[in-house]
This record gives sequence, structure tokens and C-alpha cells, in this order.
Amino acid sequence: MLQELTFGFPILSLMIFLPIGGTIVLWLLEDEDLVKKSAFAIAGLECFLCAIVLQGFIPDSAAMQFSERVRWIPALGISYHLAVDGISVLFLLVTTMLTALIVLYSWDTVRTQAKEYYITLLGLEATLVGIFVSIDLVVFFVFWELMLIPSYFLIKLWGTGVERQYAALKYVLYTLFGSVFMLVGIVLLDLNYHEWAATHRIEPSFTFDFLDLLTVPIPVEKQVLIFWLMFMGLAFKAPMVPFHTWLPDALAEGPIGMSVILAGVKLGTYGFVRFSLPLLPDAVSRPDVVTVMVVLAVAAILYGAIIALIQPDFRRLLAFSSISHLGFVVLGVFALNFQGIQGGVLTMINLGFSTAGLFFLAGFLYTRRHSTDLSSMGGLAHKVPLLATYFLILGLASIGLPGTNGFVGEFLILLGAFAAHWVYGAIAVTGVIFGAAYFLWFYERAMWGPLGQGLSHAIPDLNPRELFICVVLSVMIFWIGLYPAPFLRIMNGSVQAIVERLDHQQPKVVAGGTR
Repeated sequence: MLQELTFGFPILSLMIFLPIGGTIVLWLLEDEDLVKKSAFAIAGLECFLCAIVLQGFIPDSAAMQFSERVRWIPALGISYHLAVDGISVLFLLVTTMLTALIVLYSWDTVRTQAKEYYITLLGLEATLVGIFVSIDLVVFFVFWELMLIPSYFLIKLWGTGVERQYAALKYVLYTLFGSVFMLVGIVLLDLNYHEWAATHRIEPSFTFDFLDLLTVPIPVEKQVLIFWLMFMGLAFKAPMVPFHTWLPDALAEGPIGMSVILAGVKLGTYGFVRFSLPLLPDAVSRPDVVTVMVVLAVAAILYGAIIALIQPDFRRLLAFSSISHLGFVVLGVFALNFQGIQGGVLTMINLGFSTAGLFFLAGFLYTRRHSTDLSSMGGLAHKVPLLATYFLILGLASIGLPGTNGFVGEFLILLGAFAAHWVYGAIAVTGVIFGAAYFLWFYERAMWGPLGQGLSHAIPDLNPRELFICVVLSVMIFWIGLYPAPFLRIMNGSVQAIVERLDHQQPKVVAGGTR
């Protein structure tokens, strides 16, 4: 984890600034069709750069790879430090792939202020990439906060619900409130380093760099305080129960593109794995901390699944389903063993394909029925068989059917949970049962029930662009479900390094290398 490998070309910086440059290009264009094509080209090029990173990534390694480091504000110990490891590189894959698919989905569905919409979407992609490649905690926090700006405008201006302005404001206020606490935790990490560096006469005496902070001991009591401060920011962003109330509103009222990002890119739980576990190993290993986190995880699993069971609106069902799945992620991460953390990370990646795919599906339904309420559906399988088939594939992945990506992630999580806290693992299994219940019940009524209102006439099945989205996501679902080895190999080294730190077997500092 402390080893750094460089690439010789600042490809991560290019991945951040390419979408930003793309927004300028789009702003100069006047033709709407050219704006769409340019937005897709930029998103496609971003996917290509991500593919280069994945191709050059060394699997089974805990090293921080493709490292870039420039002193930014030396007096405060802030540096422009970028790198990816086996965990964050997979989030780059999800982010770039989903952005390109959102551009395709929005081609015919966004009809007002299309240019501004694509500019905002590319701006959001830049901030998300920045979050996943940042190693300096201040740089990370800057991108963390900047993503609120495009998110707010996407929900407010292009949302489909009548309460979209309220949902946008609620999302921003909740996240900002939690971020204040997280910023205090980050400052305390820097102050602890300063005290240690001053004692040992080390320069520079201030740093917010993740790799530097890993080398400094932190008293247990201070670790616990910093953990709960960081927890507030991450729990609101995740969101974890009981900090989740903004999510159903944002997912139901916002545009499909924003819902795909919020449901498919798990920023809060990524923060726990990226920073909380390796930096604060003594705090996260305390029985009281573990108990609180696991209880919150099990509560989210059951609460989200039960509330989803009674939802007549598909988008709200998916919102509470996301809360339930997030509970599984937290359960796996705080099992604090290799299988649990591995399963938690893989499930976060899986949700970028299955849950995000279900929100694309909700968009397909909304385009055809102008509603995602169950009353507007019924018997759809007779009218749109391709859409119904895709719905079934995504739903089975969501409930963890063997052969799909959902099964691999949930199996690893439950394996880790039973090894660490078998009682909580046993309770969590009931969430799998509820998950199957709410999906299959909704699917049966929406696809095979009596014809809904206004369904007597023909409605179009998936068009080529929609079919392309479905095929891409289905390929990822079955690839991970049937052959997860490449994805597990990428993350194994980084997950093992975290487990070693939790076991207080901290790796030695290794001089930076060059590939």
C-alpha cells in the first residue's frame, strides 16, 4: 500500500481534465446534434483512457499505481497527489462506463437545455474521477464537495418530479452537514502528524497525504474521535440508515442520469475502505465501534427491503433496495476480514451495473408510460418482451441469483460476516429473502399481471440505443457472475494490505518505483 509506481505520463490528470475541457468545447457549440455527438465522444475517450489504466495495472499488488505528485501548497503540507490501487481503479471503470451510457440514454430523453445538461454531466464525471484518484485528503475533499454543484443542478433543472427543487436542496444540505465533521477529522489527522513530526524533527511537519499519514502512529482515543467525525461525512453521503432520508427523494425526483450515478457509484462506503480502515485500524477494530456499524448495517438491510416490499412506485422501490444493498456492503466491510472486505468492494462495483441498470430500466418505462407507478404497468411482457427480459436479468442479479454478479458479492459478504459475527450474518440472510420477495412480486404484477391503464394500444420495445445499454450491462453482470477472477485479482493485493493493517502487521515503507 505504501509502494508507489509511476507511469511516465499523467494519465490520471488527463482523466480529470478531459471532461472539464469537454465542457468548454460543448459550450462553444451551437448545433444540438453536434453537442450530443461531442459529449459521447468525450465520454467514450474517457472510457478508452480507463481501459489503458486497467491494461497497465499490475494485479495482485497493493501498490499505488500511475502515481503523480506535485507540491501544491507546501506551507500547509498539501500536494496534488494522484494514484490508483486495486480498489479505486475498479470505481474508475464504473464511473466512466456509466457516464458514457448516460449520454446515450439522454440522447432522446433530455429535450430542454440539452447543451447545459451534457456540460453539467461531464463536470460531474470530472469530480467523480477526482474523488477516486486523489491520495491527498485535501484534494479528495475538494472533489468531494465540488461534485455537489453539478449534482444539485442536475436534480433541480432536469428532475422529473414535482418536488425536484426540494430534493436537490435536501441532498446538498445533508451532504454538506456531514462534510463539516469529516473536514474536522481530516484536520485532526494532519495535526497528529504535525505533533509526531515535530517530536522526531521531520520535514515537512504538515501533510494531508494518505501515504504519509499511514506511517505515523495515532493514539487509540484520537483514532476513535477521528473515525466518528469521518463517519458523519461518509454516512450521510452513502447514505447509511438513519442518515438516508435524502436518497429516496433524490432518486425519485431527479433525472434518470443522476439516479444512475447516485445508485451506482458508492462514494460513502468507498471512503470507509479507502481511508477509515487503513488510517484508523485500532478504532475500527474496537468491539463497540464494530457493533454499532454492524447493527446499522443489519438495520439497513431489513429496513430497506421491508419498505421496498410495499412500494408501488418502481423508482422508490429501487431507492429502498439501494439502502438494503448498502447495508450488505457495510456488513462486509466491517466484518474486517479478507472475504468480507473483498465482498463489500465487489458488491459496490456490482451495484454500478445491476442497480444502475435498474434505474436505466425505470427510465425506459418512464419514457413509454410517463410514470413508474405500478398502476401504469401490468402485462408489459406481452407488449415489450425485450424490455421484460432485461428487467428479469437485472432483477435476478439484484437478488443474487447464482451465475450473476450479485451472487458472488453477497456470498463473500455473508462468508465474511458468518466468520466474524455469525448472529448478524444469520439475520442478514433474511434480507436476501425479502429482496427476492419485493423484486419477484413487483415483476410479476408489472410484467405478467392484467393489462394496465392505457396499454390496449401498442408501445415500442427497446430501441437500438437502449438495447446497447442493456447488452453492455448484461455482459458485465454475467462476466462477474461466471468469471469474477480478473476483478478479484485486481483488488486482492489492496484488500490484503488493509487486512494486514487491521491485524497491526503494517507494511514497511518502500521507495517509489518507476514502470
